[in-house]
Amino acid sequence: METDKIYLGDANKLIKDIQDKSIDLIVTDPPYEIYGLHAAGICKDRHYLKQLQDGKLGSSFDMSILNEFVRVMKKINLYIWCNKEQIYDYLTFFVKERGCNFETIIWAKDNPPPFLNGHYLKDKEYCLYFWEQGVKVHPRFSTGKTVYVTPLNMEDKKKYAHPTIKPLNIVENMVENSSNEDELVLDPFSGSGTSCVAAKELGRHYIGFEIEPKWWKISVDRLNGATKKEMDAG
Repeated sequence: METDKIYLGDANKLIKDIQDKSIDLIVTDPPYEIYGLHAAGICKDRHYLKQLQDGKLGSSFDMSILNEFVRVMKKINLYIWCNKEQIYDYLTFFVKERGCNFETIIWAKDNPPPFLNGHYLKDKEYCLYFWEQGVKVHPRFSTGKTVYVTPLNMEDKKKYAHPTIKPLNIVENMVENSSNEDELVLDPFSGSGTSCVAAKELGRHYIGFEIEPKWWKISVDRLNGATKKEMDAG
């Protein structure tokens, strides 16, 4: 499979074309259930809710792809964004069953949507990092954080339109801390392309998969340096 490219298609199918033990690092943000957002008042903005629905971001993904992740990685070396309901399943798969080390990284939002309605604030997102013995992790003081306190990244949402886009600086730290230059980074659910952009800017090779044509086009244009405004203008 050609590197330095984002492919349009189903990750469950495309990943089978990747050779065994050829990937140095996976950084990914799979779609997962958006639990009770509308009921909790989080999605009072109907346009935002429609974006979630149109992008199929409210549907869960097939956990069996984790076996493919293990197959294609040289050694298990994986960052995966998730919600709290998935944490147990991921810990069971990677730690209990495969003996990996793990760390929890949190993006704490200092300006979360101010809606409660019987629920705690949706003021944080989780990313689990799993690595097996023999993987070198080399964070520096400035990149070794496990908690990032930042605002919602509205500027990126305006630029690239994706409703669940993650901050580039956080993803860059993950790529820098857990891979070396010229190594290969995979994002099977690339969305607006943040992981691939981080890899490119840090001198890594990358492969991305995105099933939605809208996000695929945005991510490809983004890698070429275009913002949504410029994309819309042709």
